[in-house]
Amino acid sequence: MLNNMTDCEEGEGGPNSQGDGNPKESSPFINSSPDADKSLQYDAKNMALFEEEMDTSPMVSSLLSSLANYTNLPTGSKEHEEAENNEEGARPSKKPVKAPQLGTLMGVYLPCIQNIFGVILFLRMTWMVGVGGVFGSFIIVFMCCSTTMLTAISMSAIATNGVVPAGGSYYMISRSLGPEFGGAVGICFYLGTTFAGAMYILGCIEILLIYIIPQAAIFKIEGLEGQEAELALLNNMRVYGTIVLSFMSLVVFVGVKYVNKLALLFLACVILSIVAVYAGVIKTAIDPPVFPVCLLGNRTLLSKGYDVCAKVVEMDNETVTTKLWRTFCDSDSLDATCDEYFTNNNVTEIQGIPGVTSGILAENLFGNYLEKGMFLEKRRVASEEDADSPPTGANRYVMADITSFFTLLVGIYFPSVTGIMAGSNRSGDLRDAQKSIPIGTIAAITTTSIVYMSTVVLFGACIEGVVLRDKFGEGVNGNLVIGTLAWPSPWVIVFGSFFSTCGAGLQSLTGAPRLLQAIARDGIIPFLRVFGHGKDNGEPTWALLLTACICEIGIIIASLDAVAPILSMFFLMCYMFVNLACALQTLLRTPNWRPRFKFYHWALSFLGMSLCLSLMFICSWFYAIIAMGIATCIYKYIEFCGAEKEWGDGIRGISLSAARFALMRLEEGPPHTKNWRPQILVLVSVDAEQNVEQPRLLSLANQLKAGKGLTIVGTSVQGTFLDNYAEAQKADQSLRKLMETEKVKGFPQVVISSNLRDGTSHLIQVGGLGGLKHNTVMVSWPRNWKQPECHQQFRNFIEVVRETTVASLALLVPKNISSYPSNGERFTEGHIDVWWIVHDGGMLMLLPFLLRQHKVWRKCKMRIFTVAQMDDNSIQMKKDLITFLYHLRIDAAVEVVEMHDGDISAYTYEKTLVMEQRSQILKQMHLTKNEKEREIQSITDSSRGSIRRKNPPGSRSRPSVDEGASVAEQPEDESVAVSNPKQVRLILGKNASSTPASPASPAPPTAPTAASAAPWTDSKGAERGLTAANPEAGRDQFNMKPEWEHLSPVDVRRMHTAMRLNEVITKKSKEAKLVLLNMPGPPKNRVGNENYMEFLEVLTEGLNRVLLVRGGGREVITIYS
Repeated sequence: MLNNMTDCEEGEGGPNSQGDGNPKESSPFINSSPDADKSLQYDAKNMALFEEEMDTSPMVSSLLSSLANYTNLPTGSKEHEEAENNEEGARPSKKPVKAPQLGTLMGVYLPCIQNIFGVILFLRMTWMVGVGGVFGSFIIVFMCCSTTMLTAISMSAIATNGVVPAGGSYYMISRSLGPEFGGAVGICFYLGTTFAGAMYILGCIEILLIYIIPQAAIFKIEGLEGQEAELALLNNMRVYGTIVLSFMSLVVFVGVKYVNKLALLFLACVILSIVAVYAGVIKTAIDPPVFPVCLLGNRTLLSKGYDVCAKVVEMDNETVTTKLWRTFCDSDSLDATCDEYFTNNNVTEIQGIPGVTSGILAENLFGNYLEKGMFLEKRRVASEEDADSPPTGANRYVMADITSFFTLLVGIYFPSVTGIMAGSNRSGDLRDAQKSIPIGTIAAITTTSIVYMSTVVLFGACIEGVVLRDKFGEGVNGNLVIGTLAWPSPWVIVFGSFFSTCGAGLQSLTGAPRLLQAIARDGIIPFLRVFGHGKDNGEPTWALLLTACICEIGIIIASLDAVAPILSMFFLMCYMFVNLACALQTLLRTPNWRPRFKFYHWALSFLGMSLCLSLMFICSWFYAIIAMGIATCIYKYIEFCGAEKEWGDGIRGISLSAARFALMRLEEGPPHTKNWRPQILVLVSVDAEQNVEQPRLLSLANQLKAGKGLTIVGTSVQGTFLDNYAEAQKADQSLRKLMETEKVKGFPQVVISSNLRDGTSHLIQVGGLGGLKHNTVMVSWPRNWKQPECHQQFRNFIEVVRETTVASLALLVPKNISSYPSNGERFTEGHIDVWWIVHDGGMLMLLPFLLRQHKVWRKCKMRIFTVAQMDDNSIQMKKDLITFLYHLRIDAAVEVVEMHDGDISAYTYEKTLVMEQRSQILKQMHLTKNEKEREIQSITDSSRGSIRRKNPPGSRSRPSVDEGASVAEQPEDESVAVSNPKQVRLILGKNASSTPASPASPAPPTAPTAASAAPWTDSKGAERGLTAANPEAGRDQFNMKPEWEHLSPVDVRRMHTAMRLNEVITKKSKEAKLVLLNMPGPPKNRVGNENYMEFLEVLTEGLNRVLLVRGGGREVITIYS
């Protein structure tokens, strides 16, 4: 069927037609191509109907292969490599990448086991059990293991929600929470991994110098006491740590493949050591090992301070003093002077490892926290000690090297449960990452948690408490305490732990630079981009150098117990955000959230997040605040300076949900007066190149808003949507760029309309969304409106004024906008003058207050002027205004300007006549031929009548400002011919009383002309305006010219008002930096548009910066709190 249809199409239009006779080049289909071969190709496949889509939408059959065989390169790395290829040209073809083959066991389970079991298990676990007790230690282990298990559940859900690229936790968090959170947490995870390397190296050196080769110490500890001995040990750690760090960095630089090959060896050492511990526990139940510990009273003695655990020994029937005696006494003789505590207490020898069946568990059940410098004492052993005598012989006893407490133990222990990300970090090498990561990670955490919890109980059940609290084994001949328990030899643990710490340090120095390189290649942190480069094979050379430098900071700290809480903070923060990412994705129910791992829940994720946050402050509130400060700084830096990335993150989903919720709340009712602020729609025009013609409008909007509230910058493009969409997009980009330059926080909006007038109307009508709509419109004063070519421009402007009035929107019209200050300028002095003539809801009071919040206007003083008329009490007005401003909490100077009624000057008449003549000319330019002939005849008749008219002179009284400003306006169809005879008589009477005497023929009716020239007049307004004239108020000092007689009295009065106000304003506010002025309402009848513009022009003449303000019909400022 499709073939027949295609044949028909080709038959009608030829081989290059589309069935309508048009050639393919002009075909209405998108992506048209003249390639006939392609047409035949898809025709043969029965796909001719979709032929035109093939350039942009490939066939599913060809796409499935690439979708199934995805690349595991991270997005940033892929973009980075493509950029490098573009810069350096075509490179030789690389070797084909082998498909990842690692399964769950080798790819996830064993790497996690290797990373979780580490230095803390071998060097600090026994000490933690001794100090914290079995019960306290079990709580610590359970809390930490629960945290990692909950984190692993959340991580499994994220990891199975689609393809996991190489990069691990950083990519999970950044793609779930956005670049800001991702970058911040990624850097924290990087710092944690780097400090973990330092901790492993310090553990390696501690094992080397204390348990393997103590004589290799550069700074000798023998003979030193207290602070000096501690300092010597730290200096040894620093020197050897720096040497080992340099060597490991060199190994990583030369080749990571050697590190990966040794990984299995290091893992074997770890597993062998743990098996040796369990074997030793079993052996203690059968045959406990002999590890004697010597006590003086209840204090543990240093093993190097005695040869025999006794004060004296019998040798050849003679009592001989021992080395211990000589340690505490001043001579070998039995009558020597000895230490008082030594004299009063006996020496006893106990078994260091009594065995699992000995019942020692009850003694070790509860904690025994120590202050720094306290003796390690055995519980339930009597000791005679003089409380008043100072402790002596500090170098003879085993003493606590640090002050211990529960939260310190948490901080030191937590690094031993980190490493759960090892599997996700290798996701690029896994055969099936979505299956292997959850199973392998959770299995590894389960295994290690069982080992940790069982060892806590077994250590407390097998080893004497004073031995457990002996951190460096000083009471058991310098042996590693956990090594004393191991079978067949303590050296199994010593060498096993040494190699495992070396391997863990190498793994950290391998993984941290790659994580930094991934962050740098993503480009979200600009100053890190240099670390995205590396060697030709992709090895991160610069990142390795930075990692080594940061790792050296941990080496300089030199204390394993001080470094461990630091990296705990960074890992806990990373885990916290993994849980947050899972919880948010679950609660937001984003369509893309479809993890294969089903055993997760948002409540578990929130529990894990809460545990992480709690553990951070439990470990060290000081380090927690610093870590959060670092993350916050990175977050804000990425937010302001980082590259804009759209990864469909959860934070964007939160923003959308919060915005929807807020918009729905705003719909509940209009804002209270206290919350009212100008939500501005800025109407701008663009030139032919789609550039904004009035950029200072945005400067003014920024100064008014100071970044608060809603700002919409709108413009209209003339044309049709299909033809002018590209121009609209260009205009949108132009608006965005200008808004960024002027620091305007808001939204651009471009509409395409058949004419600019309708486009502007559409913007006013549909701008905003729901309750978040504009309440104020800002539009620039039309320049050169008097020029014939700008006639439509000012008509559009007046239509905007009318529409804002109908829509009850406030209107701001800055005049001479080019002279307004930019955001970079500063006024060091000057005034903002407010001319408050009619009440507009308080807009005139609020706007200068908002302007003065901005640094441009901050130093300008505010002055408020109001106008008093003949029957007003100006003194009382000033007092009332001062009181009103006091209640408004607005600081401003007040002045009341008195404007007395005066005669209308000849200049006013001349100005009105010129205005009328210009209006007639402009009107004629837009009339048809018949309309022009009728208009010319009407003007001719009117002129002849005014010449023949002869009337006595009369007196004229100037109406009040309020009357002139509030005259009602007549509809357009009544403005040409007046049918009210009363109005005719009133206008004739007014003219008759004010025209000079002339013995000419009787005057013809002039009412139609007068009415046509007065579009703002209706019968009531005319009566009110004419009856207000007082014939006794005085006589004009000149004779009326004939051409003045047909002028509209209302127009004359309005011109008179505008000129009088302008005169007063110019006198008072000539030097003001800004003048705010009430804007008169527009004429409803469009015949008076030109006159309206002329009145506004006269009103603002001679002023540099004028902001015409028109309220929206509601109160915007209040005196109440």
